[in-house]
Amino acid sequence: MLRIGLLGAGRIGRVHAQAIAAHPHSQLCAVSDAIADAAEGLAAEHGATARDSMEIIADPSIDAVLIATPTDTHSDLIEAATAAGKAVLCEKPVDLSLERAMACQAAAAETGQPVMVGFNRRFDPSFTALKSAAEGGEIGKPELLSITSFDPAPPPVNYIKVSGGLFRDMMIHDFDMANYLMGQLPVQISAVGTAIVDPEIGRAGDVDTAVVTMTYADGMIAVIKNSRRAVYGYDQRIEMLGSDGLLQAHNILENAVVKSTANGVTGAKPTYFFLERYMPAYRAEWDAFVKAVQGETAMPVTLGDGVAALAMAEAATRSAQSGQPVAMADVLKPVAK
Repeated sequence: MLRIGLLGAGRIGRVHAQAIAAHPHSQLCAVSDAIADAAEGLAAEHGATARDSMEIIADPSIDAVLIATPTDTHSDLIEAATAAGKAVLCEKPVDLSLERAMACQAAAAETGQPVMVGFNRRFDPSFTALKSAAEGGEIGKPELLSITSFDPAPPPVNYIKVSGGLFRDMMIHDFDMANYLMGQLPVQISAVGTAIVDPEIGRAGDVDTAVVTMTYADGMIAVIKNSRRAVYGYDQRIEMLGSDGLLQAHNILENAVVKSTANGVTGAKPTYFFLERYMPAYRAEWDAFVKAVQGETAMPVTLGDGVAALAMAEAATRSAQSGQPVAMADVLKPVAK
């Protein structure tokens, strides 16, 4: 039984707490949060205790920590936890700074402790089935990947100001998904973005609508489309075209009823947001982490994967700002050790 400390009791922390408590081989023992009432309330729900983050990390009875705190604390907590001999699952992104994330990766590697980055979409049943089919050669050689990710509504502008921007905060999931499906990093990234949904987002220095095109050494192309507004629900689709066919992962709908009348054919909308859409993926993600820590499998999403996705977000940010394509080699070179 793995004894777990949860750092962060906000919305995503609560999701993780449910997964930890429900798993037969993990026990939620301690919870921390900058807001004491939040930590105490969540701890009480699961029979845990509310404690300070560094106390949890220093406790030798805690086997692993799950980091669900604000992004600007992630690297420091990863380093502290691994230095204390803890396994770590950290929510994305590793950091807002690529250089800091790479330094964190190096420091954690010296400890030998396992670290997993929370790219939960890799564990979505539809997306894993698409990857399996592609790797099985069912559509021949993959040639063109298209990832659509539209939120139902933008977050508050106050969140936008500290999020690191759409490419680091929202599209980073899609960068990781592209890496997961393509099995390699792109060589070049081109991005365009605009603040067409909410001008306040633009005044805050961010975009709310963006398209990124990625090219690969073997000629493959991937396209990612993001928007902070889709009035019909949470739009999450993947399409992969290959030499022998097409693979598609469609939206998960609110229900499976289709009405067909003389007036037309209608069906339900997509599920509203990520909590409804990806709860099975969060549970599968935690199960994969437990198995990896127990030595049953390799760590499925590494700290290196987190750094790679952040580097792609950095390249996209530079491209959107300059209007020019950005080579991944140029992004990685200044921080390469």
